Amino acid sequence: MNEEPVFRVEGLRKSFGRIQVLGGVDLSLRAGSVTALMGANGAGKSTLVRIVSGVYTRDAGHISLAGQIFSPSSPAEAIRAGVVTVHQNINDGVVADLDVATNLTLDRLNGRSARWFFNLRRVRREAKAVADRMGLSLDLGVGISGLSLADRQMVAIARAMAHEPKVLILDEPTSSLSSAEAERLFQLVDRLRARGVAILYISHRMSDIRRLADSIVSLRDGRITGTFTGPDLDYEGAVNAMLGKAISHDGIAVRDGGATVLGAEELMLSPSARPFDFVLREGEVVAVTGLVGVGKTALAETLFGARQPFAGRMSLDGRRYQPRTPQEAIAEGVFLVAKDRADNGIVPDFNIYENISLPFLKRLARVGGISSRGSERGEAKRQISALGIVCRSERDEMHTLSGGNQQKVMVARWLSQPCRLLVLDEPFQGVDIAARRDIAEKLRASAQGRATVVFLTELDEAFEIADRILVMSEQTLAGEHLNAGIDVSKLLAEIAGQHEMVN
Repeated sequence: MNEEPVFRVEGLRKSFGRIQVLGGVDLSLRAGSVTALMGANGAGKSTLVRIVSGVYTRDAGHISLAGQIFSPSSPAEAIRAGVVTVHQNINDGVVADLDVATNLTLDRLNGRSARWFFNLRRVRREAKAVADRMGLSLDLGVGISGLSLADRQMVAIARAMAHEPKVLILDEPTSSLSSAEAERLFQLVDRLRARGVAILYISHRMSDIRRLADSIVSLRDGRITGTFTGPDLDYEGAVNAMLGKAISHDGIAVRDGGATVLGAEELMLSPSARPFDFVLREGEVVAVTGLVGVGKTALAETLFGARQPFAGRMSLDGRRYQPRTPQEAIAEGVFLVAKDRADNGIVPDFNIYENISLPFLKRLARVGGISSRGSERGEAKRQISALGIVCRSERDEMHTLSGGNQQKVMVARWLSQPCRLLVLDEPFQGVDIAARRDIAEKLRASAQGRATVVFLTELDEAFEIADRILVMSEQTLAGEHLNAGIDVSKLLAEIAGQHEMVN
């Protein structure tokens, strides 16, 4: 391995308005080495990548490539200089309407050296040369839309490598792949490393990092909080640095759950995942924690009928529970506060009470199918008071509220009607500490009469809200803890994938 960094980032800073996203990042990448970058949501990973790839300009700091100043004004300029990024969204790296051969040579066809006419024979010849160098065995004439996610990912990387870059950035490349598909990707990364490419591998999947990383860099709140190198990488230390070195909690009054509301047996979220069992009980709040990409959202959506499990059985109040749609789940009394309020939650031009009542209009309708505005507004007023939503009245439109108050409205929506199971996926994402505590207190205060399960990445949030904490790793359960006297080191080891729960 070459010890001299081929790529350096020094003192990188970036702010959007008054919000500082990167606060002086230093990062070095070496030729023939894989550096894993870990960071929770909002840590600044995407901003860092966009600056390096020429999408954003930096406010301060220096970047150098092979000893020369690197300051791209566009992604095309970054690519020409030798820094290529394969983004998390696979479709950003391929054109679905074209075949494999055209995708592999598309940049050359659009480049400065492109000829004035399209020569199919030349395209196929150059595409085959690219595929051979990358060990890619695909029918070059097949359309991208007909390929699996894994094969699309391979084409996207092969297309990137056609530029023969000095630096390759892979952003969550296995997020949509099975274990077998991921192994094909790992073998490709091994070949690139052997060819001397410096690779920045962004991932939260500890199996990926254990398999590939020569070093690990942890990013938190726009700053590097840990760098780990050497033959025996400190995976637990890297997770700790990513989440915050001083993880502590004052504890809550832990409650014992009552009767089982939801039970799951031999549940499998994907063909390659290990089956697991769990129960959710009446009156308790359960937190499911783990790194991004370990299956938390998949499990939340499975409980809500938004996706189907690969295998296993679920029961609700002792009856078989297998919702095929969210509508069926809602009818059974299972509600979900979705992860992305912008895409799956709020209607910006509706007011507060309309947003709260939206899923329950049939329940609130008078005879003849006309909804009771008085009833909707009355319930909205109660929720505004209970959750401390800052607004002038229930008539305020959603786009006038802060992000934290919008999130409170989303929680209020699903607390406005009785249910048997309330599922919340990252309910504290994008809210400040005060709003987080308001939401947590309301959820605990209203927990009787239902089971509540909260999916969280941040451990301190789990400590603040849960009676029990379940740990997910690699789409299965890796541990279970009563939220009293928790061995934090053991919990971190489970999050890092070093312990597995046995059913």
